[in-house]
Amino acid sequence: MKITDVKTAVVAYHGQATLIRIDTDIGISGYGEANPDAGAAAIVGLISELKLELVGEDPRNVESCWEKIRRKHVFSGAQSGIFLIALSGIEMALWDLAAKAADQPLYRMFGGKFRDRIRLYADCGDGDDPSGSPEGCAVRARRMVSGGFTALKFDIDDLKHQAKFDPANHTINGAELRSMVERVAAVRDAIGPDIDLCIDLHARYDVPSACRIASEMERFSLLWLEEPIPAENVEALKQIRMRSKTPICVGENLYLRWGFRELLQGQSADVVMPDVPKCGGLSESRKIAHLAEIYYIPFAPHLVSTPLGTMATCHVCGSVPNFLVLEWHALEERELWDSYVHVPNGGRSIVNDGHIALPDAPGIGVELNLNGVRKHAVAGYGVFE
Repeated sequence: MKITDVKTAVVAYHGQATLIRIDTDIGISGYGEANPDAGAAAIVGLISELKLELVGEDPRNVESCWEKIRRKHVFSGAQSGIFLIALSGIEMALWDLAAKAADQPLYRMFGGKFRDRIRLYADCGDGDDPSGSPEGCAVRARRMVSGGFTALKFDIDDLKHQAKFDPANHTINGAELRSMVERVAAVRDAIGPDIDLCIDLHARYDVPSACRIASEMERFSLLWLEEPIPAENVEALKQIRMRSKTPICVGENLYLRWGFRELLQGQSADVVMPDVPKCGGLSESRKIAHLAEIYYIPFAPHLVSTPLGTMATCHVCGSVPNFLVLEWHALEERELWDSYVHVPNGGRSIVNDGHIALPDAPGIGVELNLNGVRKHAVAGYGVFE
């Protein structure tokens, strides 16, 4: 089996999501997805260049193909950023192909599964009220719990808060901190003590602010406080972790296992959250999970992908022992998100009762709904042309 072509489609979701199809000479195709946070034009352009290095290769040699490209381009950005995001999407499609050729679900290619269902946390954003009021957060929290979710996440960083003194300096003041506490308190009161609650700060703050926020969050028994500061300075992260009982989760903007090495060695995080279609791909994220396991740290991937990238990530989560919970980010775009794949047995969505069941179909286990892809395709990119 040899690769004959690599094609892309760009669809509307969380901005623009790039889907990848790799074709072979025996008629089997594999599908992947690159993280949509990167610019689609750059991703599509990179993939059109990289396909010349893939044509003629056996797609079952997934890690060999991946390493060939990474090593060749080490001087042109293959350590992080858009290059790694494009390579992550390619690697996902290669694994889909390899598993289909073996007539096995993807998790079996990874050594089997530890669990049948993948628990999700619903990213609730700012709640039902665009202003992020405590009442709006509580309403959304209750609705998601009634839908079967046992874990939620809310955003409490507000760079446009009316009390902010300086738009460039993100050190919080008392009024900002009080607003944060009020929102979290409303959610915790709404859901009770047994629903896991995560709070996201989007790497906005400095160390003094992060320490103040983390301290105030202790009373709410969070599952984690996410990205209080940028993750690159592990010593600064460690200061926050050591000063508070609130668990700290980071990693969505780190790449490859090397990006997590210093973080883990420095014991600067309580939970790691690589984004699978961004950090290097499925195999790389499994290596990150195993590295975290050495330090007895849970693995809880960040995720903003369509159902294709989501299900591929579920196979990773199912195949590692230290998986905790997986992000589901489609609450605001649920109908659009569901439209991109055919749901087995005539179901509405692959998400049910706050979980995704691992499929036993070969490959990733979901089939793209090309009608949905064409309907929501971003103009100018074509659909696997």
